[in-house]
Order: sequence, then C-alpha cells, then structure tokens
Amino acid sequence: MTPTELKNARNKLGLTQSGLAARMLMSKHGGRTVRRWEAGEIDVPGPVALCIGYMLAELNK
Repeated sequence: MTPTELKNARNKLGLTQSGLAARMLMSKHGGRTVRRWEAGEIDVPGPVALCIGYMLAELNK
C-alpha cells in the first residue's frame, strides 16, 4: 500500500490519523506513526494494509 492509498483509505473511513491508530489498537503515539506512513518516511507494513482492506470491505457492505 502506498502512502497515498493509505491516506485515501483513511479519509474514506472517515478517520483522523489518531483515529486510525486508535482503531488499530496502536499506542498513544500511533498517530505519529500513521503520519510517517502517509508521508512516505516509513513503509506501510503488510498487516496494516490487510487490516485497512478489511475495514474498507466492512464499510462497503
């Protein structure tokens, strides 16, 4: 998943960066990690992309 795809998915889910981090049960600083993924500073991990895919699928039901 590219940084742009992550940001688009997060926006489609109606979540802030901190909101996505909370939904994924990340630590209290998870919003910072999401920002780094979206900025392309670090790669989006495969399991994160998979979870977001499931979240989008639930949204489209």
